[in-house]
Amino acid sequence: MPKTDMKNLHVPLPQPLYRRLRAEAKRAHRPATVLAREAIDVWLAQQHRASVHQELASYARKVAGTSDDLDADLEAASVEHVLDAGENPERTADQ
Repeated sequence: MPKTDMKNLHVPLPQPLYRRLRAEAKRAHRPATVLAREAIDVWLAQQHRASVHQELASYARKVAGTSDDLDADLEAASVEHVLDAGENPERTADQ
């Protein structure tokens, strides 16, 4: 993560969490602030993935069985591809 345009954020931590963070920082020989920043980044990425998944699942439920559902030609082609791949396991996608 670039160090340019960094902002400070004061985050009060409960004593047990603070001790765990400090212990991990010591064990890893890394600053606690770096570990906290990485943990926040990972959590935010997980939240984003979960949100995208939730939106896609909601859309899929909404359009299931409608004309916006999977295209019949595309479905037939994918089934054919899967069956063909099963018969020719050495075949790659670009062959």
